[in-house]
Amino acid sequence: MKEFNGKTAFIPGGSSGIGLATAKLMASEGAHVMIFARNTKRLEEAAAQIEQNRKSGTQRVGFMPIDVSDNAAVKETMVRAVSDFGTPDLLINCAGRAYPRYFESISYEQFDKTMRTNMYGIWNTCSALVPYMKERGGVIVNTSSMVGFLGVFGYTDYSASKFAIVGFSETLKSELKQYNIVVQVLCPPDTDTPGFSEENKTKPEETKAISANAKLMSADDVAHALLKNIRSGTFMIIPNLDGKLTYIVKRLFPRLTEFVMDMSIQKVQKKRGQ
Repeated sequence: MKEFNGKTAFIPGGSSGIGLATAKLMASEGAHVMIFARNTKRLEEAAAQIEQNRKSGTQRVGFMPIDVSDNAAVKETMVRAVSDFGTPDLLINCAGRAYPRYFESISYEQFDKTMRTNMYGIWNTCSALVPYMKERGGVIVNTSSMVGFLGVFGYTDYSASKFAIVGFSETLKSELKQYNIVVQVLCPPDTDTPGFSEENKTKPEETKAISANAKLMSADDVAHALLKNIRSGTFMIIPNLDGKLTYIVKRLFPRLTEFVMDMSIQKVQKKRGQ
């Protein structure tokens, strides 16, 4: 997909962070934008921002509250969204959550909720909308993370969900190719969003030490990289150079990436007297 003018984009998780930045950028390129999230007030505020970024006053901007982890609610909401707004040309899944902790401090309830939001949420939206999108093709982007290809200390539940998204997307890509649907996966590094601020409240010191080695991206920069790669059709979208190098080194020299992270971890643990 080279141009977004006149296209329709559905963005679960579009009320903040990367989802909102992408929605505003899509609107500036002439797309009609429908966003989904749980909080109605945030949706209203986000929709107002998106409208301010429209290329034309004829563009439609809409929103619907949704909990992506609820399969029945997703199906019902997406039927209404398609009826009211039309079949999406682009589905960009940005809903997600992360609460990094030591493995033994992560309850089953947290693990279950993380998987249901991050992985099941993408399954739910795709299963609801793929039957419509098959009629004319389009683009599906599923947001994973750098920890979707690199296991990082403190992210056992989150990384499990993000690795699953990469595998799901790769398989879905193969199945939907015959219907002219391009499937891509977005793997951003640490990004300056409300979700990232929330992560820092529970992040172990070892995790903070590893994160300190990487540059924090802005949501706007991730959104620009996303649209550029939608145009090129790249499957694995890694928005910055550091991330691309990490991906290559992880694939070719996995022990090297492990060594670098272990050095950061051991410094923290040594300081703590472990």
